[in-house]
Amino acid sequence: MNKQKIALLTDSCADIPDALLKQYDIHVVPLKLIFSDGEYADGVDIIPSEVYRRLPSEMPKTTLPSGESVEQVLGQIRKKGYSRVLAIHLSGGLSGTCNLVRVVGAQTDGMEVAVFDTQSGSLGIGMTVLQAARWIEQGWSWNDLLRAIPPLIRNTHVFFCVNTLEYLQKGGRIGKISAVAGTLLQIKPIISFAEDGELVSAAKVRGRKAAMQKMVQMTASLVPRGAVFNLAVAHGDSPEELREIRVLAQQNMPGFLNFMEGEIDCTLGSYVGPHLLGVGVQMLDEAYSAAGSKN
Repeated sequence: MNKQKIALLTDSCADIPDALLKQYDIHVVPLKLIFSDGEYADGVDIIPSEVYRRLPSEMPKTTLPSGESVEQVLGQIRKKGYSRVLAIHLSGGLSGTCNLVRVVGAQTDGMEVAVFDTQSGSLGIGMTVLQAARWIEQGWSWNDLLRAIPPLIRNTHVFFCVNTLEYLQKGGRIGKISAVAGTLLQIKPIISFAEDGELVSAAKVRGRKAAMQKMVQMTASLVPRGAVFNLAVAHGDSPEELREIRVLAQQNMPGFLNFMEGEIDCTLGSYVGPHLLGVGVQMLDEAYSAAGSKN
């Protein structure tokens, strides 16, 4: 445990590799998926490959973690000796998880819980949690962290290429995306998050390879010259293409400070379907300035 007794809490949509969860003692509350044969905790009772296998025949319903499970995790955190919690969660435009944690956290005696809506998913959550973990490890104060995280979230941008909009439509998560049928023309939609945290169409590209290149170009265009930034890539059921997009991203944005590679969780995987690829970037300069840090 760090000297400041500050714990990190996130949800199963952060897509942080297990090794990093253990390294930084990051606590995770799982969202739930409901299939016809029962309820599953994301990443605990079910893995993404199983969700993709089932999707053609059944779309699961997704639900918030139970209030009891949030209470349980916060109780575990308190037993470890932590007195403060940074809770960093999936976009409120997609899920009520963040609000649930805020309510339960406010009712938890003996702990100060600060809850942040990343207005993002997967890479956007993961990069933010991991950067907060590094700052805690470096000895940043609670107030510095509270000042730095909002601009960190504002300067985090992710793009995802999906094979089809079919699952987003069926699951009612289409958000601000125009559901244009492009199967015959091999149109691959690139999606991102709007300011309110809902999904939005960022581009439409013909062909998978072109879509990968376009995502990397769009991400690179957001990185100012000389900026300090983190870079991340992720996949859903496409490990070989992940290697391709990793190379593309690192070649186009070679000056990254930290790099994260993740696999899409069961919840987001059920929203978008198989064969997702994602690229994310996170600028750090404004967050450093907000905290008064010169690091």
